[in-house]
Amino acid sequence: MAGHKKSWGFPRWGEYGQDRDTVPVRLCDFHGCTDKADFPAPKSPHSDAKWWFCQAHAGEYNRSWNFFEGMSAQDAKKAEDDERRTGKGYAQAGTYGWGGAEGDDGLTALEREALDVLQLDAEASAGEIKARYRAMAKKYHPDHNQNDKDAEKMFQRVRAAYEALQLRVDVRSFRM
Repeated sequence: MAGHKKSWGFPRWGEYGQDRDTVPVRLCDFHGCTDKADFPAPKSPHSDAKWWFCQAHAGEYNRSWNFFEGMSAQDAKKAEDDERRTGKGYAQAGTYGWGGAEGDDGLTALEREALDVLQLDAEASAGEIKARYRAMAKKYHPDHNQNDKDAEKMFQRVRAAYEALQLRVDVRSFRM
């Protein structure tokens, strides 16, 4: 019976899943844990070696992770300074990087400047902002002022102000 088959051709007569290969499962590196490990974590700074943890143990490991562990204070300061120098783009992309933090009036410096350009007060509605933008855009549009460089610059300022305030309106309506 060397050529004997388990299945006689009808799918239900064979074993379910007999065509599939086994899939290797990585187990959590936390001592005693047998859960599936889907989350890598560095073993040490500046090393490609990784631990693999389940979600619960990855969170625990990350909370206790200290990048500067084992470094002298001077080395830690140098590493921090190097990171700040090379990570400036990330710092500028922060939440308040584009217009600064909100002041006591709830406006950023960029929003205050935009309101000044469009000659509006802080309580202006979305409709008022749009109407003022359209009126000023018509007035300063380069097609109507072809030889006036000041009008072109003012048009660019009006457009940038409208975009900043439009973002403000979108964010404020999203928060509510």
